[in-house]
This record gives sequence, C-alpha cells and structure tokens, in this order.
Amino acid sequence: MTGAALALGRRGRWAISFADLCLLLLGFFVLLQASAGHRQDVVDGVSRQFGGPVAQSDRLVAARLFQPGEAILTPTGIEAVRNIARRHRAGGERVELRSTGLDPATHRFDNWDLAAARVGAVARKLVEEGVARQRIVIRGLDQEQGGGQSGQILTLTVHPASTGA
Repeated sequence: MTGAALALGRRGRWAISFADLCLLLLGFFVLLQASAGHRQDVVDGVSRQFGGPVAQSDRLVAARLFQPGEAILTPTGIEAVRNIARRHRAGGERVELRSTGLDPATHRFDNWDLAAARVGAVARKLVEEGVARQRIVIRGLDQEQGGGQSGQILTLTVHPASTGA
C-alpha cells in the first residue's frame, strides 16, 4: 500500500469513532427518557450495581389501612404502620411518604383532602411509634403517576443515611 492510500484510510477513522460515540449517547438518552417515570428504580439499580445502599419501599393500599372515606387508621392499618416503624425506629434513614392515585371523594372530604389527610395520619402514627419527626419527609400527592390504578397507594420509602457527601 502506498503512503497516499494509508493517509486516505486514516483520515476517515475519526468519523467512525465519532459515529460510535453519537450512537452511544443516543442510546443513553433514549434509556434515560424511557425510565423517567421510574427515577427511583433507576437510581437504586445504579447504586446496587456499584455496591451502594439501596432505598427500601413499602406500598400500602389506603383502602386496606383506613376506614372508607376517612383518614382514620383501622386496627389493620395501625398494625401495618407500627410494623414499618418498628423496623426503622432506630437509625438515621430518611423516611419518605408519597401518595399516588386518589380514592373517590366523600361528603366530608374531596379526594385531594382525603389523600393528604391520610398521608398526614401515617406520618403522625410513625412519629407516635418512635420514628423521629425530622427524618420524615412528605413528598405530596401525585395523581398522574398512578395511571390506571384505582384508589390511593401510599409509598413509604426509606433512604439510607447519607455518608456525609
């Protein structure tokens, strides 16, 4: 092969590397966009892959924990929250409460008020059972994320204590 042919062959190599980089970035952003609704799952997966701590979640169906149309915990609901509090009473983890979906409105509450009151009732019960108030974070209501589900779901996520970053 002559020197001119070698120079011509080398000239196009950068384009292949650049195209490879572009395709990798495109794939990364497609995956990132596809997982936008599952942010915590993605973060937990990356953390698990690198040997870091992973958040633990409990999904609680509000209809099983509360009296119908009320923000009053049933005995079953009290026991469920008590069991969760018992597991996370000690330690420095952050306990995050999030509500997804809505139960039907009643004559006493509209559905937003009912969902908010129920999240507050669970938070108060956690404090009553020994979880420090400053560790509890209420993230609010997300009626869109629930999608096709029926009723309110309370998600209690326990994030490991930060290591002082």
